[in-house]
Amino acid sequence: MAGFFTRRLFVAFVLLLAMSLQGHAREPDLANGEEINELCAGCHGIYGEGGKQGEYPRIAGQPYQFLVNQLVLFRERKRPNLAMVEYIDDRQMPDPEIQDISAYLAQIVLPTRLEPVDENAPGFDALKRLEEAKRVLQIARAEGDVEAGGKLYKRECASCHGRDGMGDEKDAVPLLAGQYTNYLLRQVDKYLAGVRIHDPSAPDDRLLAEFDRDELKNIFAYISVLDD
Repeated sequence: MAGFFTRRLFVAFVLLLAMSLQGHAREPDLANGEEINELCAGCHGIYGEGGKQGEYPRIAGQPYQFLVNQLVLFRERKRPNLAMVEYIDDRQMPDPEIQDISAYLAQIVLPTRLEPVDENAPGFDALKRLEEAKRVLQIARAEGDVEAGGKLYKRECASCHGRDGMGDEKDAVPLLAGQYTNYLLRQVDKYLAGVRIHDPSAPDDRLLAEFDRDELKNIFAYISVLDD
C-alpha cells in the first residue's frame, strides 16, 4: 500500500512540475540551448547522438516535453543517475535553461545515411561532407526475430510510441527508433525494478512485466530496423 501512494505522489510531482514549466510563457532560446549543449556533448555527443554505443543515450530528436520532464526528474533527484548529478541542480539548470536545451535538442535531425554525392564535382566541400557524416546515426540490427517483434510492437507499443517508433510530442512519449538497443534494455530493467515509471499517467502499469526476455529481445530487434 505504501508503494502505491509513493507512486501516486511521484506522478503528481511530475505533472505539477511539467505544468509549472509549461506555464511560463516564453519562447525557448535556441542559441542558449546550443551553448548549454556544449556541456551535454561531453557524454551525449555534439549532435545529441549519444556515446559509447548507448552507454550515453541519443537525446537528439526526442519530444520537447519528454526532455523537459526528464531533466526535471534528474534535477529533483527523482530519476537516479549519478552521471547527471554534478551537472543538474537548481543553480545550473533552472526552468528556462531546461526549456532552452530541450528545445535545441528536440529540433536536431539525425539522418540514417549520407546522400550520395560526386566527390570529384567542382565545388565539392570535403569539410561540409565530414560534418554531415558526423550526424549520421544508424542503429545496428539487434539480435532477435524481427517479424515476431514487429507483431508485438504494433499490438502493444505503437499506440503510444507510434508505428514508426518516433514517439509522441503531445503526450511526451519518447522515440525508440534510432535509440541504442542496449540503452533501451537497461531502461526496461529499471522499469521492472521500479526505479523508473514506464507510464506516468498509469504508474501501476505492468505491461513490460508481461513480456518474457525473448519477447523483449524480438521487440527490440524490430525497433532496431525502424530507422533503416
